[in-house]
Amino acid sequence: MWYKNFTVEELNSRPKNHIGGLLGIQFTEIGDNYITGIMPVDERTHQPAGILHGGASVVLAETLGSIGSYMCIDPEKHVAVGLEVNANHLRPVKSGFVKGICTIVHRGAKTHIWDIKLYDERGKMSCISRLTVAIINKPQ
Repeated sequence: MWYKNFTVEELNSRPKNHIGGLLGIQFTEIGDNYITGIMPVDERTHQPAGILHGGASVVLAETLGSIGSYMCIDPEKHVAVGLEVNANHLRPVKSGFVKGICTIVHRGAKTHIWDIKLYDERGKMSCISRLTVAIINKPQ
């Protein structure tokens, strides 16, 4: 499924001066049709009530899906950009990490759709998200 074989180390060595890096997102596994990653639940990702901010959950979901699409395309010819994201927040998380499991639903020539489920450290689902990614020609 992947355009080339990537390693977790390659994904984690990307520049850190973007929102995923600033929130401490790390990739943890690459499977045949999925990728996983973790994000800390701490002062960077809390909302004022001291629980995981829903927007931070969406950042993890969109990061996983966008990188998944990047891994499926020829980066010399195409760019993967988020087109639509939605999320349902199911339960609060106060601390630790959330783990995202991102699985391909549809891999077309112009769009990819990803299912992303986030779990707390106890294995309880905290968020379910769906991301649509547009595959566009790389700007010249």
